[in-house]
Parts: sequence; structure tokens; C-alpha cells
Amino acid sequence: MRFDQSRFSRLSLPFALLGGGALLLPLSVQADALQQQLNDLQEFQVIAHRGASGHAPEQTMPALELAHEMGVDYLELDIQMTADGELVAFHDESLDRATDGEGELKDVSLEELKALDAGSWFNEAYPEFADDAYAGVEILTLGEVIERFGTDTRYYLETKSPELYPGIEEALVEELEAHGLIEAGAALVQSFSQESLLKVQELNDQVPLVQLVWYHPEDDGDQLVEWTGVTPGPSEISDADFQAIRDYAVGIGTNLTYEETLEVIDASFVEQAQANDLLVHVYTINESDDMQRLLDWGVDGIFTDFPDRLNELVE
Repeated sequence: MRFDQSRFSRLSLPFALLGGGALLLPLSVQADALQQQLNDLQEFQVIAHRGASGHAPEQTMPALELAHEMGVDYLELDIQMTADGELVAFHDESLDRATDGEGELKDVSLEELKALDAGSWFNEAYPEFADDAYAGVEILTLGEVIERFGTDTRYYLETKSPELYPGIEEALVEELEAHGLIEAGAALVQSFSQESLLKVQELNDQVPLVQLVWYHPEDDGDQLVEWTGVTPGPSEISDADFQAIRDYAVGIGTNLTYEETLEVIDASFVEQAQANDLLVHVYTINESDDMQRLLDWGVDGIFTDFPDRLNELVE
């Protein structure tokens, strides 16, 4: 095993209790499920980025249904919070690009969001994949997604722009616990925000965490830096830097390129991260040549809008 699993196995009661005293699975069953999730993460993971979002409107039911039918390992979702405190699957802070609405998601109620068309934009932007059925599809709550796909599906959830949503970590963990996803080994949480990941860990340390990073050139030169400063640039990153992430996370999620032309990581980056007991998941890879190159490097997972393409290479 690449990473120490001890913090996921501190189970001392015969049964787990949810908030309010709700009785859940026997802890022996929970431990088995969590262990199985960690074991499975040692194998290559096909991660459906916002669902099969190359084929259907991102994070809507058609995209998630397609990804599920493709047999992906994880459905990846961006989690934000409405003005009335509901968790929804949506990527942008603004509603302008991926709906017929406008303004900031954080300022809109769930009822108002549900009235928006989250699919017609896709038909206009990608006519080769257009489908009349996509017109009018809704933004989904996290609860709706979980209720549709259940605990037999695994979810790769990002706390998106958590600085805009005080309490989003508490709401997310509460939702995951309420649906039994954590003890079922069906949830993984990612974020660019180290602070957000540490909050999730404090709330429930059974949740596997992945630290997202984005490498890009400095404004005044060619030196690569990490967007939030959670690590140095790839050429300067040390074992100690990886170990600092390993203290709370099981993996690192990184970009391969900047603006599709400048490659920011290489095989040695992957090797060094893995040597420090971190999984390496790379986003967002849609071309088969890039997928194959990453497979040759031995990465542990790939985020893609086209899971069918990746499945062909993995199979």
C-alpha cells in the first residue's frame, strides 16, 4: 500500500452513531468498506469529470447517467451552496456560462436555481453532441445525485470556492453522513483549499482527502508556481512538501498542462509524489494520446470529460 491507513481505522465502538443517535452499520462492516475503498484507490481510477461532460451538460443528470453507464470509478462533482444553504453540483461561481440565468450562484435560492435551464447552452456550444432532451435540464442538489445513484456509486466531491460559503464543510459532511456514504467507502473530498480539507478532516477523519494543485507560470517570468501556494513549483518541490500534504491527504490532484500547451509536470513528479505515499490524479485529460502518456507514467487516476475514451485505453 502506498499510504498509511491508520487514521482511517481508529474504530473503537461496536456501532457508529450519527448525529442525533441514529444507528448505522456495525463498525466491522464500515471498516471493511473503508478499507475496500482505500484498496481500490491503489488501482487506476477513471474519474468522470462533472460526469460524462464531453457528451452531455456538465453535472446534470444526463451527464451523470452516461458516466454511470460507462462504469466509471468516481463521479466528480463541484459542490457549492445556494443562498438558502442547499448544496448543489455546479462548477462556476457565476450562472452565466452554464445556464440561461445570470449573477452569482451564492446569491440565488434553490427554488430560483431550479427554474433555470442548465442544458441548452451545451447544445449551442457543442452541436455535434446536442440532444433536444438536454434543453431545460436542472441543476442538481447533492442529495438528488446521491438518492439517484446510491451508496454503490463513489463520489469525488470538491468544496468549490469554500471561502464564499461559510459552513460548507459542515453541511457537506452532514449530507455524506446522512446518506451513509462515508461508512460505505463511497465518498472522497478534494479542494484547492488546504483549510477546507483540514476542516473536513476535523469533522470526520474517515473521509479520504485529495489536495488539488494548479501550476502556472509566474506573472513576471517562466518559473512555475502553484496557484494557492500550497506547494512550491514542480521543479522545486521537495519530499518534505509532499509529506506536508501526506499528513492530511491520501493524494494530490494536479494539472498536466497550462493553457493546453505548457506541460507543468512530468514522470519524475509523479514518481516523487508516489514515493511519498501520495496518489497522483491528473485533470482534465480528454485526448487519448495524453491519457496514454499518463498511463505510461503510472498515474493513479485521470479526470476526464470522456470516460469512454479512457475506458478503451484502460481495458
